[in-house]
Amino acid sequence: MAEGRLRRTAEGVRAYRLIAGMWVRSTMAYRASFAMTTFGNFVATFLDFVAIMLMFSRVDALGGYPLPEVAFLYGLSATSFGLADLLIGSMDRLGRRVRDGTLDTLLVRPAPVLAQMAADRFALRRLGRVTQGALVLGWSLTRVDIGWTADRLLLMPVMVASGCGIFCAVFVAGAAFQFVAQDASEVQNAFTYGGTTLLQYPPTVFAKELVRGVTFVLPLAFVNWLPATYVLGRPYPLGLPRWTAFASPFVAVACCALAGLAWRAGLRSYRSTGS
Repeated sequence: MAEGRLRRTAEGVRAYRLIAGMWVRSTMAYRASFAMTTFGNFVATFLDFVAIMLMFSRVDALGGYPLPEVAFLYGLSATSFGLADLLIGSMDRLGRRVRDGTLDTLLVRPAPVLAQMAADRFALRRLGRVTQGALVLGWSLTRVDIGWTADRLLLMPVMVASGCGIFCAVFVAGAAFQFVAQDASEVQNAFTYGGTTLLQYPPTVFAKELVRGVTFVLPLAFVNWLPATYVLGRPYPLGLPRWTAFASPFVAVACCALAGLAWRAGLRSYRSTGS
């Protein structure tokens, strides 16, 4: 059984690579258009950070966090989400495919449906969001006062990778929900795009009930809030123990496993459109 799963995973990775590569080649056939749309994506997402800077033109701190520390949270959230959006952001198209019956086309192909959906219309222009988030993160690191240690340095790439995994799981779980709701892309966006916007601000500006919800129900807090508080030397939200800062990789694995189960259940429940 283990060999079968490994083989299926390898097939999915290969299918994803081939389909994504096809869309990349198609995109690069129009290089000027690609450059303009990528720059447009960069500017559109940078406006979110401009709004934060405008807030700090009136205040010195937001929830006790100065601008460099908020930029640190912003950069971590935007980079993690940007990578997930680049890799698997096309999952929100599933509802449309269910409604018009084109999902049936994917079912008859000799490749995992999840890999086909994830790579569908792979949009390389989303690199603009990743670049913007990484630049803000890099700027924040030159401004924040952090006592760097080996564990803090190691936690930086782990935060980004784990955050990307958690957001990927949310994308897949949201797509699985669309097997039932069929027209729920905006509901999914509330947890993906809405989630990354939430994490761009300090947890101290939100009610404790909301912080509990994104910690114990939908664990988005493990994308940046919990590990970032350790790096910045800030008090932990909800008085959680110190080890939770290092739990992000395990939370990401658990979220991906649960999202995989939800996907399989949704796919088994699909009954086509009959047309």
